Amino acid sequence: MTFASPADFRTALADLRGPDQGAIAAARARQAELTKPAGSLGRLEEIAIFLAGWQGTARPGIARARTAIFAGNHGVTVHGVSAFPASVTAQMVANFEAGGAAINALSGAAGLELHVTALDLDTPTADFTIAPAMTEVECLAALDAGAAAVTGDLDLLTIGEMGIGNSTAAAALCLRSFGGTAADWIGPGTGVDAEGIARKAAVVERARARHAEAPADAFETLRRVGGREIAAIAGAVLRARQLGIPVVLDGFIGSAAIAPLAADNPAIVAHCIAGHVSAEPGHARLLARLGLEPLLALGMRLGEGSGAAVAVGVIRAALAAHDQMATFAEARISGSL
Repeated sequence: MTFASPADFRTALADLRGPDQGAIAAARARQAELTKPAGSLGRLEEIAIFLAGWQGTARPGIARARTAIFAGNHGVTVHGVSAFPASVTAQMVANFEAGGAAINALSGAAGLELHVTALDLDTPTADFTIAPAMTEVECLAALDAGAAAVTGDLDLLTIGEMGIGNSTAAAALCLRSFGGTAADWIGPGTGVDAEGIARKAAVVERARARHAEAPADAFETLRRVGGREIAAIAGAVLRARQLGIPVVLDGFIGSAAIAPLAADNPAIVAHCIAGHVSAEPGHARLLARLGLEPLLALGMRLGEGSGAAVAVGVIRAALAAHDQMATFAEARISGSL
């Protein structure tokens, strides 16, 4: 087990490695030498320098990258918080495995291998309005499942999820981590109407009241109002940090998975890129709280890691420009632009 106990998880979160400052300086120096006006490629230059720091080289690349999808079911769906039944989670996992989902097509287009982990789909988490969603053992198992999907040979990791009801869990995580009201974090999710949104808000407020006296650290927040797939994302992001692998976050649920971690240690976001801002209303607010600027804003709200996969195309473009452009000296151009 990567996280053998809650204390082990807390220790890992408190002790985060940083990027290679020498590689960052070298990448920044290379950008200054390329045949273009300084700063003219905007965010693409920043992306290349960011990747250099985490890969520890002035000229980073992506030889192997992975989309890791985690799936889990939620007991809170008994309150009618989703437009779809919980059985859809397993059906979509089968679709992933058969190659028929959007993330299959988008991962293929982005040069990402796809890794799917289904977490006890026959055993939904507990209804977190009346009890913690998971026991300590269950939460640790989910964290470890996420960590196990991350291997040291990856140059980049993108994160996806599938779990009917998980936008409600994501809202509860954000509320417990960053405060406000349930209405600040609730949205339509799979497409519920105004009445459904009101039900979701009421459920999230009941969850806050139910767990108000519980410890507010990241582990307890994940296990009390999260879900197995959400805890797995948190475990994957933390394990990626231990290995120095940069992570591209997807939408609201994937970003909410690290909200409790960021509330405890804001530095957890330093190896993360927000692939996009989704149409789920709470996502832009959450990214602002995390201090992350999304690469894309395409009105997407599918989940599955779809927005992150699309963003990888931009990241690859940034690295191609950084690595393949000639320097002024190589092009025999005098001076600088």
